[in-house]
This record gives sequence, structure tokens and C-alpha cells, in this order.
Amino acid sequence: MRLEHLNLVVKDMAETLTFYRAAFPHWRIRSNGKSEWYGVERNWLHFGDDYQFITFNDNGAGENRDLMSHQVGLAHFAYVTNNLEAVIKRLGLAGFDVAKQGAENPHRQNVYFIDPSGYEVEFVQYLTDLPEERNNDD
Repeated sequence: MRLEHLNLVVKDMAETLTFYRAAFPHWRIRSNGKSEWYGVERNWLHFGDDYQFITFNDNGAGENRDLMSHQVGLAHFAYVTNNLEAVIKRLGLAGFDVAKQGAENPHRQNVYFIDPSGYEVEFVQYLTDLPEERNNDD
């Protein structure tokens, strides 16, 4: 079993695509359309590859949860990369800065970004292929 997709409501589709295209330059818009969702017309699109994607729905209202609180809601989601520095560079060139560094760990490096709708996205590069080291939080 694996996670196939996330479905996110976003404020601005173009800004959102700028962020995720920088993070995932090999992904593409797989499909898109319009629909009504709980009385609100929305544009939606699937952005990903042949195996996984993120669904974006525009016309989001209000603010995302306060990431510095214990509010119920999504804290963050994470993607594994083989080249963390390249992800940081691409996102920086697109106008997005690292929001916070991950904890020091001899077996992985990770950083967190905040996307245009306020979702926290973690990118992690593992420095070992041994599960007991990858999953060690010491």
C-alpha cells in the first residue's frame, strides 16, 4: 500500500503551481477541470507523475491552521529527495525560502518550506539505506 495523492484547497492556483513545479520539475498537470464543491465553483487539477499526484482546488477561503499551535489539522507532509540542495536551490530561485531547518541527524538532512496557501512541506534526504538508521531520531 502507498499514498497515491493529497487533495488540497489552495488560495491561488498559479502561485501554488510555481511552488510545486520548482519542487517537482519532472511532474506535470495530469488533468484539470471545473466542479462545484459544497456550493462553490472551483477549478481543480492533478499535478504529479504517473504514480502519485497532488490535487489542487482553488478559491480557498480563510487562513490555514496556525503551524505554531496545537490546533487540529494537517501539520505537514514530506517528500524524500536524493538531492536536497537542488530542491532548496530550485525553490529559492522561484522565490521561496526555507522556513526552518530539520533537527540535526547523522543519517538524514531535512528542511521545511511553507507553500503559498500555508501548508508546511518537508523535504528529506536520507544519508543511509539502513532502516534502523533512517528511522533513528537520536
